[in-house]
Amino acid sequence: MNWHTGDITWQFPRPTMVMGIVNVTPDSFSDGGKFIDADAATTYALQLAADGAELLDIGGESTRPGAPPVDETEELRRVIPVIENLAGKTDALISIDTQKPAVAEAAVAAGARVINDIAANRADDTMWRVAAQTGAGYIAMHMQGTPQTMQNAPEYDDVVATVESFFAERLEAMAAAGLPAKQVALDPGIGFGKTAGHNLALLARLARFTRFQRPLMVGASRKSFLGGKVAERLSGSIACACRAAANGAGIVRVHDVRETVQALRACEAIDRA
Repeated sequence: MNWHTGDITWQFPRPTMVMGIVNVTPDSFSDGGKFIDADAATTYALQLAADGAELLDIGGESTRPGAPPVDETEELRRVIPVIENLAGKTDALISIDTQKPAVAEAAVAAGARVINDIAANRADDTMWRVAAQTGAGYIAMHMQGTPQTMQNAPEYDDVVATVESFFAERLEAMAAAGLPAKQVALDPGIGFGKTAGHNLALLARLARFTRFQRPLMVGASRKSFLGGKVAERLSGSIACACRAAANGAGIVRVHDVRETVQALRACEAIDRA
């Protein structure tokens, strides 16, 4: 299958793509405040690319459970200088992690080629029309509720079946808004309105979503269901990335790029042998 991201087309299956996380925020759960300065964020992003990230996900609004919303003006102030700094300086694709269509549009104009949207559960189709008009790759994630409400006792009869139905319905709705499936990747939303049990079920049965013939992205890095303190979650994060890749994920979104790339390439070498 192909994934169209602006002027680049990716052919899947291929070695697992690693997306490096660049939080330009004061309050993200894992590294809040470290890279709020545009120059610091740029330097960090370039290091992630040197470590093997093929995608750099720039976000200006924390989406941890209960995080307060950031207004559009402030989010633009945080992310656009970083994207402008990176454009033309790296072979890695730049992704904008945003729920706001205006931020996505400005980010693509500044050099981003992918829109990573946690709020694909919305009813409004403005974001999909932005992706269609700009030609950007679009990552549609499943979330129950909003970041402010998602972890208030999330409940499902069958979380895998619910996410599967969500993907089917979203692909139809996006097509109706003019966004072709060739631009879309799918993310089951680990940690977004799910308990630890829900997250584990999605990782275990990820291959069920390969029927959509779209790239799958998984972001389990450093999330609380892994247990322990944030700084103690590297091993669990790598285990999830490797299992996700084995179960059909073409992209993993991670904080620890170098370690994850090493682990994934080792697993791929074993598979080839």
